[in-house]
Amino acid sequence: MKTQAEVRQLKEGGYVVIDDEPCEIVSMSVSKPGKHGAAKARIDAIGIFDKQKRSIVQPVTAKIYIPIVERKRAQVISVVNQVAQLMDLETYETFELTVPEGMDLEAGKEIVYIESMGKRKIAEK
Repeated sequence: MKTQAEVRQLKEGGYVVIDDEPCEIVSMSVSKPGKHGAAKARIDAIGIFDKQKRSIVQPVTAKIYIPIVERKRAQVISVVNQVAQLMDLETYETFELTVPEGMDLEAGKEIVYIESMGKRKIAEK
């Protein structure tokens, strides 16, 4: 899911959709309006799920999509070969996610995961 907002409403640390991928804004700079054009904003962001750096330049009055990023809690049911089977603590839905490098999970432990635009990942601390 995603909503729309103007570029001028975005802030560093917020989220934006670039190339159909939810991204976290790392830096944002706004140029002054010129003689023949409107002020423009340059947004540098990193993908939440793929960690890829992306940049866009848009007029500050342009509409842009903002992903709805939810942090949810889940309980670890089992872990096999860096794949954890999890159960959401609100909906009791079970699903599998890959475990990030260097994270130790064990059955019965509660974790936080991130969900946005139909994708999920285990939140890194």
